[in-house]
Amino acid sequence: MRIEFCKFANANSFIRWDESGLAVRITDVLEGAPAPILEALAQILLSKLLRRPSPRTFLERYRRYLNRKEMRRCLQLVKQTRGRKFVSGPKGNCYDIEELFEQLNAAYFHGLMAQPLLGWSRKASRVMLGHYDPSHNAIILSKLLDSTKIPQVAVEYVLFHEMLHLRYPVEHRGARRCVHTREFKDAEKQFGSLKAAKEILKTICNAS
Repeated sequence: MRIEFCKFANANSFIRWDESGLAVRITDVLEGAPAPILEALAQILLSKLLRRPSPRTFLERYRRYLNRKEMRRCLQLVKQTRGRKFVSGPKGNCYDIEELFEQLNAAYFHGLMAQPLLGWSRKASRVMLGHYDPSHNAIILSKLLDSTKIPQVAVEYVLFHEMLHLRYPVEHRGARRCVHTREFKDAEKQFGSLKAAKEILKTICNAS
């Protein structure tokens, strides 16, 4: 059995079984963690190796530990310093995210939201149309949206949704992460063409 702590850019850990034995690679963020936490991680990794559900008790114990305020701060710092973030710039072939950001900022946030890094993704993903990365303070939209075939209202809605993540951060409650809080959902309803935008995006995501 080989166990090593590695300088990953996140909290991921890995386990593998091959002809040389069992190899476990654990994020160094957990080096020095209490024994019950490492025991919970061991149970989770073994369950994955055996393709069985992880026991709820160990999952909750592990998640609660990672959701502690000091651990979240540590993980964010690790991601900032070790992680790489590709940001292409806001101006695409069809849409300029910076211009759209300023329009939405004025319309829904009184022009008070500080502009994060803005850019288009490398690949035209249908699965992830946009995301906000708090570690790098960046909003990235799928390159798929940068097309004359995509109505501007759909691009605006995706950008607005990610701006709300900036305005209403993820809440941590014990072992749970609440990504879309009640305040987030209420604010999202203020988008002028919400229903139309969602219908357009549904068509885009379901297209072959």
